Amino acid sequence: MNESGDSSTTMLNAERSEPRPDVDALLRDEAVVTAALAKGVRKALLEHKKLGHSIAVWQDGKVVVLPPEAIPVDEDA
Repeated sequence: MNESGDSSTTMLNAERSEPRPDVDALLRDEAVVTAALAKGVRKALLEHKKLGHSIAVWQDGKVVVLPPEAIPVDEDA
């Protein structure tokens, strides 16, 4: 059991068949980190666009607010 008395987390970890990734190695891999960040940014942009929320971006030395329809994101990627 874990500290909260819940054994489900411990059980899930014990039943895991695949080895856990080496997080330190992943964080040292620039391509992996860049891909993860790009995926997160794309997800956030899509979410803002779909919910009809504007975003603020830095453009030509100033902050510009883009309406949802102007958010540059490839929805098919």
